[in-house]
Amino acid sequence: MLAGIYGLVSASFFVVMDAVDVAFTEASVGAGISTLLMLTTVAMTERTEREARHKPLLAFIVVFITGIFLLYGTFDMPYFGSVDAPSHNHVGPRYTLDSMNEIGIPNMVTSVLASYRGFDTFGEVTVIFTAGIGVLALLGVVRRPEDNSVIEAVNDSMHEQHLILRIIIKILIPFILLYAFYVQFHGDFGPGGGFQAGVIFAAGIILYSMLFGLNIALRVIKQPVVQLLSAIGVLMYGSVGVVSILNGGSFLEYAVLSDDPISGQHLGILLIELGVGLTVASVMIIIYFSFSGRSEYRQSKEGTSL
Repeated sequence: MLAGIYGLVSASFFVVMDAVDVAFTEASVGAGISTLLMLTTVAMTERTEREARHKPLLAFIVVFITGIFLLYGTFDMPYFGSVDAPSHNHVGPRYTLDSMNEIGIPNMVTSVLASYRGFDTFGEVTVIFTAGIGVLALLGVVRRPEDNSVIEAVNDSMHEQHLILRIIIKILIPFILLYAFYVQFHGDFGPGGGFQAGVIFAAGIILYSMLFGLNIALRVIKQPVVQLLSAIGVLMYGSVGVVSILNGGSFLEYAVLSDDPISGQHLGILLIELGVGLTVASVMIIIYFSFSGRSEYRQSKEGTSL
């Protein structure tokens, strides 16, 4: 809970510094998803630690050597806040002065992330997708309990104890999802975009699952569909780059997508932001479902054994 409060306070600091897009991300990820995943992890953690079966000495050596190389690489970086840094003399002025004429989008952050740094953002989305695949590989697909009586008993108990909370959340969830769509498609003109919208949308689904139970959430949101959407988001992003090449431009050169370069920029950014939102929301839901699925499966096993 303190981590969630820290995320909200940090988001307030970013708002004061006029970094509203970063504040969106901090509030949704730092105070939202991270807190929910931490609570889920705490619920799954036992009071006593299991005795280690092996000593991961080799893994420690690899991490230690990698850390040394990373620290060595920072020696070539300019000093923090240096006025002679290339980003202050070349990159920053280009984005500030030419962004509106070249991209035609009022939100400069979206112009940088989706157009100027479109290739880097594609790598970030791929990393997020890879993280979701890694969680599925480690934790396995969500398994429905063999005996649903235990889970249903827990849900009935929660319904009796948190009836007011459930009613309020039922009213709020549609507005949360609607706000996620607003952030998704209004990111060109104001703070927001695919990353923030995806996390906000996933937070609404996760909140529903926490209050009504994973077993009920899986009846509404099919796990195979979520996994498919996570892959579709990455493919949509990459497909925009392939179409740009087929139209005679470079990879992710949106200007060639339309006769008017500015309209092409708008179309390309709209499509890749939609892909980002799909992947981010799907991966967040996959991670939560995987963790929560193991917890409920263990509860059903313990209830069956009793």
